[in-house]
Amino acid sequence: MFKKMQTYLFLIVGIISIPSLAAAAELPDFTTLVEKNNTAVVNISTTQKISPNERPQLPEGLDIPEGTPLDEFFKHYFGEGGPGGQGDGGQPSEVKSLGSGFVISPDGYILTNQHVVKDADEIVVRLQDRRELVAKVVGSDKRSDIALLKIEANNLPVLNIGSSEGLKVGAWVLAIGSPFGFDHSVTAGIVSAKGRSLPSDNYVPFIQTDVAINPGNSGGPLFNMEGQVVGVNSQIYSRTGGSMGISFAIPIEVAMKVVDQLKTSGHVSRGWLGVQIQDVTRELAESFGMKKPQGALVSKVLPKSPAEAAGIQIGDIITECNKQEIISSATLPPLVGNAKIGETAALTLIRQGQTKEVQVKIGILPEEDEPVASAPEVGGKEVNRLGISVSGLTAEQREQLEVKQNGLLVQDVKPGPALDAGIRRGDVILRIQDQVIKDVKQFNDVVKGLPKGKSIAMLVQRRGGSQFLALKLKD
Repeated sequence: MFKKMQTYLFLIVGIISIPSLAAAAELPDFTTLVEKNNTAVVNISTTQKISPNERPQLPEGLDIPEGTPLDEFFKHYFGEGGPGGQGDGGQPSEVKSLGSGFVISPDGYILTNQHVVKDADEIVVRLQDRRELVAKVVGSDKRSDIALLKIEANNLPVLNIGSSEGLKVGAWVLAIGSPFGFDHSVTAGIVSAKGRSLPSDNYVPFIQTDVAINPGNSGGPLFNMEGQVVGVNSQIYSRTGGSMGISFAIPIEVAMKVVDQLKTSGHVSRGWLGVQIQDVTRELAESFGMKKPQGALVSKVLPKSPAEAAGIQIGDIITECNKQEIISSATLPPLVGNAKIGETAALTLIRQGQTKEVQVKIGILPEEDEPVASAPEVGGKEVNRLGISVSGLTAEQREQLEVKQNGLLVQDVKPGPALDAGIRRGDVILRIQDQVIKDVKQFNDVVKGLPKGKSIAMLVQRRGGSQFLALKLKD
């Protein structure tokens, strides 16, 4: 009986252990990859002289527990007072920050993030052999968050630049950097998504991973399993300031295109259409008669822009650019930004239910964004069935709000369809569906004729930008 029980236990253990061994055999071994590439990853420390009122502040609501690694990190690089602390009693001080980078040429060119070296008075690069060399900024680009540095050195080890195009969601990736100042730390994970768009970075289709990225990792390389650099670690999504399993890397193709321009001219030129765009929501798709929400909805066409010259209109929905499908509005800016200046791009768009082809000559993206205008303080008028009151614009208001002609100012918003749609006091109503709003009488006539239970697209301008909002009158 005892021997039989031993046999059964052996069989059970064998059944359990066989799949466990198979699973373990499938886990990747990163040791060779790290050994071959570790030497070309560098630590970057910067020093900036600032006055007391310029000291960085912690984000509101961010409470860092005392004694944790992040608390020690801030104390080390911002002083005992930490960001926003009292520090040295109001005297000018030096603030240190930390990041990572990697060597891309044997003669000392180093790639990192723009935010790592921004406003630095001194940049020191520490190599794996412990040498510390002062670096100069060849050029930097805020929109892509890429900076190119140069140190005086030769015969440096370099990394193998790959491509992110072949990356698949679920593939293993590895990062090397200096989180919290711990040089050459290695973390691994998988690709969570590709082509992510972040609100402040319209020109970068980020690679999202679950690799542990923390303060100090910024600017370090992201590798595929072949040991090729496929991205530059740039940002994390976090409620605590530390890794939460959501990190973002700049595709290496984007970074290297920026590097090429920084080397040759010291700045970056991008393609430009001259439109403001937004996503097509389900409600907006209904109002435009579309079967499904997709494409980039044009909410504003800038004067003297390539888009204006090509005849693109407000309300057009761009669905393709050079035969590449535009799934959402975030897809379009990287395609246009990476296009060659002066070349002709073929756009497919939907206008009033009809599909059209438009040829646009790509222009140069202006250096600065448009200035933001604030809405004036206004009083209320009679409220209509939308729950809003409107009035015409004075010459002074038109100048301040950058509205040359047409449009009505929203003076008050009561509970109702307009408030539910997101319309706010101080907005300027430019269009309802395909009708340009010229005066109060016409506006009231249009509102009276709006159908119930159907989504209606209203174009409004707010603080210098335009967007379509979908509202619906209840049955």
